[in-house]
Amino acid sequence: MATHRVTKGWKQRVAGAIPFGAGQVKPHHFANMAQIAWKNRDNLGYAYQVLSQGVCDGCALGVAGFHDWTIEGVHLCMTRLNLLRLNTMPAMDEARLTDVASLRRLTNRELRELGRLPYPMLRSRGAAGFTRLTWDDALTKIASSIRETTPERLAFFVTSRGVTNEVYYMAQKVARFLGTNSVDNAARLCHSPSTAAMKTAIGVGASTCSYVDWIGTDLIVFFGSNPANDQPVVTKYLEAAKKAGTKIAVVNPYQEPGMTRYWVPSSAESALFGTDMMDYWFPVSQGGDIAFLSGVLKVLLSQGWIDSPFVSEHTDGLEALKARVAELDWAVLEADSGLTREGMQEFAELIHASRNAVLVWSMGITQHAFGADAVSMILNLGLSQGYVGRDKAGLVPIRGHSSVQGGAEMGAYSTAFPGGKPINRETAAELSAHYGFEVPSGRGLQATEMVEAAFRKELDVLYCVGGNFLQNLPDPRHVATALSRVPLRVHQDILVNDQMLVDGEGDVILLPAKTRYEQDDGGVETSTERRVMFSPEIPRQVGEARAEWRILRDLAAAVRPESAGLLGCETGWAIREEIARVIPFYAGIETLKETGDAFQYGGRHLCIDGDFPTPDRKAHFAVVALPSLRREPGVFEVTTRRGKQFNSLIYAERDPLNGAPRDAVLINRAEAESLGLKKGDPVVLVNACGRFAGSAFPAPIAPGNLQVHYPEGNILIPGGVVDAGGGVPAYSARVRIEERHGTSDPSSAS
Repeated sequence: MATHRVTKGWKQRVAGAIPFGAGQVKPHHFANMAQIAWKNRDNLGYAYQVLSQGVCDGCALGVAGFHDWTIEGVHLCMTRLNLLRLNTMPAMDEARLTDVASLRRLTNRELRELGRLPYPMLRSRGAAGFTRLTWDDALTKIASSIRETTPERLAFFVTSRGVTNEVYYMAQKVARFLGTNSVDNAARLCHSPSTAAMKTAIGVGASTCSYVDWIGTDLIVFFGSNPANDQPVVTKYLEAAKKAGTKIAVVNPYQEPGMTRYWVPSSAESALFGTDMMDYWFPVSQGGDIAFLSGVLKVLLSQGWIDSPFVSEHTDGLEALKARVAELDWAVLEADSGLTREGMQEFAELIHASRNAVLVWSMGITQHAFGADAVSMILNLGLSQGYVGRDKAGLVPIRGHSSVQGGAEMGAYSTAFPGGKPINRETAAELSAHYGFEVPSGRGLQATEMVEAAFRKELDVLYCVGGNFLQNLPDPRHVATALSRVPLRVHQDILVNDQMLVDGEGDVILLPAKTRYEQDDGGVETSTERRVMFSPEIPRQVGEARAEWRILRDLAAAVRPESAGLLGCETGWAIREEIARVIPFYAGIETLKETGDAFQYGGRHLCIDGDFPTPDRKAHFAVVALPSLRREPGVFEVTTRRGKQFNSLIYAERDPLNGAPRDAVLINRAEAESLGLKKGDPVVLVNACGRFAGSAFPAPIAPGNLQVHYPEGNILIPGGVVDAGGGVPAYSARVRIEERHGTSDPSSAS
């Protein structure tokens, strides 16, 4: 039987003996660190304060200063270092904003390098550029537009860019103070399918375990997740887990080089010779995870390889799931998953041999039209084995960005109030009693719905706290048109990006924000493992920038000055005190005062001993349908991937983990050969949405699958396709490969 165990040939073994991976395609951490130090040379003292005192504003693993709560030693990754310049750079010359045409010739990376946004700026309809405003004039103008419209035509979006819980909390409170539940945040675009599926299955929407449970568990499985790129500091945990005997399996279309071997810079041994990470690779087709896991469960259930005592005492619905997978045809499961029956059997045996396991997933699972169903299948697998509520076991929707976990829990959601409570009359009345003003009880617009409302001219004011819909959402041309139709767009941010430069039918106002570290009275982040951590204020003033929560509060007071006293939250300390009252499981947030101050709500584990916070105190298996994945001959499934970037902030033109340039089209090696494509050959992908001109990059990827970099490849991704369970856009599409010297009708791709 073919095995999916990762083995090394003689070339890999020889390469592994060469110090620092010399001559190999890999990140050069120490050289990059030197480059970053040079970039920050004009403000090294402040840079050191940020690193030594602050809670990381990169991924959501949660490092305070140089240390965390999982393992000893220094923790410092390139994601955090690459973001450092955002916190140390000087103000830009506001005169550059007077000519938008010249700015449009710059990439977002070049726009970023212009410096921090220093003053409120206004671009009126038809104007060539922006002119400076006072804060009073800016807030008065925005407030006037809000008063002139209705709450249904007002929407707020909050990014994931170093945003603290205080900002998320204030954004949702201000939106509701102004009469709308149309407030959403970046967590929606990543893990809302996870929250929906987890709440239904186990009653919680967060990681059920802690990072310490990864170290020494029998098995860690990553589904659609590449932490070596997205959360590189986690590789130190994986190195420790490997030393403790843990096996690592990856279920992903592409054999990620960073998950095959990684050089952890803060470990002397790993920095010298690297660490072999994954032990098994199961090359599932994009979107084929439901079929794959159906086959795995088909084996496990037919063999009786389940935790029977746990299942019988603490769960419900297994018999329906068992009946469903039993009737599925192996040929269909093989075709849809891209893996053989033997491969699914091998994975089932791996699970059966693992008394303890941690199942981890990310956007490769959630960013599909059936993302919540795919999460449900992972949960089904975990519940069948009792991988929840105990040491060395857990279900982990790993977060990509700092405090998006907190964003949802603060209530910055159009579908949930603070504490994750659903929006209805009862919960609206309860929140109204807390606030002293009437909170709306109807569902608001989600992020993607805001764009569609704008396109239909049903929005009068779109207020964006950071973010860049133009780069981060599918079908950017449609997004640009939608943005141009909003009478007033407000962009509260620390930098200028191309979304701000889109011509509007009305005014565009830019408001300069402080960073997380500059924020008045410090701020708090919530990590993937539910750890609530304090980051102190590190004073610095750039131009007239204001704390993000303060800008939002000042705006609300300007809109309704007669009721401004009801807002409360005059300081960061007061905000945290209110959070503790409104969200009971955040009690203790008001006591955090210094670097390292933290608590983990729920403790090390959620759902301890099989006690689930569901109406019947049980977990529930889900029966889900197989999505239709059949493709016509010659049609490929393409999805987007990331490399050397943080969200849409790109730091290099070549991915250090695989050497791929930004225009690379990752394609199965055998399929590239059959098409006569060699590395670097020009290739064009076409569908009804658009055309992507790139270069062929043969790689270890499942047949029939292609990957292109994000956001460049978003021109191929159709808008309007979202997961029903969470509202997250699907980031995949069907394409054909156009003849390099011919023409093709884009409408021919399905």
